[in-house]
Amino acid sequence: MRFHYSRLTAVALGLGLLCASAAVPVVAASAAQPDIPAPPGLPSFYSVPQPLPGGPGGTLIKSEVVSDPNLVGATLYRVLYKSTGPRNSLVPVTGMVAVPDGTPPAGGWPVITWGHGTNGMADICAPSLAGSSQIPAVNQLVAAGYAVTASDYQGEGTPGLMPYIVGASAAEDTVNIVEAARALPSVALSSSYVVWGHSEGGQTAMFSLYGHRDLPDLHLRGVVAGAPPSQFPFLYNFLVTSPFDYYLLMVAGSFHSYYGNLRAPLAKIITPAGAALVPALDQGCSGYVKGVVDAALAATPHHSLADLIPQNPFAVPEWAKILSANDPESFTRKTSTPLLIIQGGNDEQIPVISTQLLQTHLCHIGQPTKRWVYSGQSHAGVIAPSFADMLHWIGDRFTTTSAVDPYVPTAGGNPTITIAQTTC
Repeated sequence: MRFHYSRLTAVALGLGLLCASAAVPVVAASAAQPDIPAPPGLPSFYSVPQPLPGGPGGTLIKSEVVSDPNLVGATLYRVLYKSTGPRNSLVPVTGMVAVPDGTPPAGGWPVITWGHGTNGMADICAPSLAGSSQIPAVNQLVAAGYAVTASDYQGEGTPGLMPYIVGASAAEDTVNIVEAARALPSVALSSSYVVWGHSEGGQTAMFSLYGHRDLPDLHLRGVVAGAPPSQFPFLYNFLVTSPFDYYLLMVAGSFHSYYGNLRAPLAKIITPAGAALVPALDQGCSGYVKGVVDAALAATPHHSLADLIPQNPFAVPEWAKILSANDPESFTRKTSTPLLIIQGGNDEQIPVISTQLLQTHLCHIGQPTKRWVYSGQSHAGVIAPSFADMLHWIGDRFTTTSAVDPYVPTAGGNPTITIAQTTC
């Protein structure tokens, strides 16, 4: 799968885990060009060899074993690999891989590749710095016999500002890490995988539906999208007056960085005071960005993000075009890959009606889709009560090729949670 982008570079600060072994590049970098050093404060593993080694997206560049006391019954690897960047370029991306201990089944450990939710856009935000605790229920996943891959997404831990809500970019990173993990020394992983993501990662999962034409040896068995953002015009109107309004600054800065000023002209939607906040995106994670935005809004007459982003981007043709391209509502082609959408009934960040509208659209184009809504559950709070149900659904994807699954979710037998489910 190839997409067209543009991009700026950025540097941020961060902390990392103590590594159990030294990084070993798969291909040595040219002695004539020094490595791009790791951002200040990050472990040396996050340095990038120059030039990048040969090979397509999914090529493993280097790996190291990470000591992780939170992970039980598995080995954690930190990896640097190649993925698709702006204008079909190949860029370095970091991530992590959890491989169960013991003897793998015939064909290797089946893979679940995780797409993380909104955590920021700077290097310091890279989940692989904190380790396996950043993957929900990772110990249950490896105990069930799955290897788990988790991309940081390009720009977190590596040069460049992370392309926030550029769905195709994150999907590339999330699939390419599966291929890279299969090249780890003495590790046997299956070619079959399922994508699971939540929130920002839910959008990532949606875009991964179309697989990866450059990795024909991989076999996508299913996609789980937790609370995926969609219906972007509706979502914009919801967010602009919500406590999560700073997400809009993240999207504005991301798209301007990734697509360039011609396709994403900041000056057409944002005031100079708003544009002055964009550099904060590569200086800290979500809480930091929210603090910067809140402080700026406190100095405005109406204390609203509309003071800084006064122009609805959907009224600007350039912005409307690229926003639509990243909205799952714009999908026009069905796939044979089963899709499961999960959401909490009290989701405070993604309106529940938006995933209902999304499923209606997907059903219209013929995409096999299930949707489970868990009553009373919040945006992130839905992950725990839905996990056993999701794990059952994922297990079925590795044992059948049927898009129809009769399984009925139970929320672990919790009588206080009702589950609305629809299927097409």
